[in-house]
Amino acid sequence: MDAHYELLAAVDGDIERLMADHLEKRPDWYAHDLIRWEEGRNFVDEPWDESQCTVSPEVREALVLNLLTEDNLPFYHYAIASRAPEGSAIARWTRRWTAEEGQHAIVIRDYLMISRNCDPVKLEDDRVATVTKGWDSPWDDPLDIFVYTSAQELATRVSHRNTGIKADDEVAYEIMKRVAADENYHYIFYKGVISAMLKLDPSACIQSMRKVYENFNMPGTVVPRFRRRAAMAARAEIYDLRIHAEKIIAPVLREWKIDQLEGLTPEADEDREALLAMPGRLVERAEKLERRAASKIGA
Repeated sequence: MDAHYELLAAVDGDIERLMADHLEKRPDWYAHDLIRWEEGRNFVDEPWDESQCTVSPEVREALVLNLLTEDNLPFYHYAIASRAPEGSAIARWTRRWTAEEGQHAIVIRDYLMISRNCDPVKLEDDRVATVTKGWDSPWDDPLDIFVYTSAQELATRVSHRNTGIKADDEVAYEIMKRVAADENYHYIFYKGVISAMLKLDPSACIQSMRKVYENFNMPGTVVPRFRRRAAMAARAEIYDLRIHAEKIIAPVLREWKIDQLEGLTPEADEDREALLAMPGRLVERAEKLERRAASKIGA
């Protein structure tokens, strides 16, 4: 692991460049500009009722799942910041990244409250339960962390974007498009960090990718009723195993051109073959799940 801290230090200049590029390209935006405040009502005088909701149950659950995942931001910050040397470029980036991610929870919660698309009491209870449970990163090695974050940011982008599309609501669409665009900027940054590391130690990066992607879970698994919410999102084609295979794993491997890497150790070359086969294996699993679901519907 010490060697991977040295690898992180070796790409400090690349991280500075990527951060400068990010700050130049990412536009500033403000949650209050996206919310129709005039539609807000008093929950004390007019208690919430499900009949007031304007989007489908699947989209509501996806929005809540996305929000509660964002609410656990302190734990994601700690996972990276605790392994970032003080004064390093990655330490400064992590603070900026945290500030931007915090906007996502603000705007999604504002939308849900104003549009009355969730029970405010249950939402707050679930927030407290989520943050109380916390989230422990399964990855201690800094290389593993950035390999994970690269894919996770892309997965979040896809999930947010699809939620907005499925909402059939102009405001929700614009909000989730803005949040998804942010996640894409973050994906570009983390992808760039790994690209820089690949130039210095491709074998270590490949071995990390196989380890992380074969054991990949979204951080939202700690959210109450995660399985039910994830199943509803899958049925709505917001995020499922096929999307994970075709829109997350396949693209990140393609972006890094791992099939063209040279100078790998024999062990890393074996890991590369497993990685290249991974999207296909995941699609096969997705097809089995889809056939099983179709048979239940037809029964």
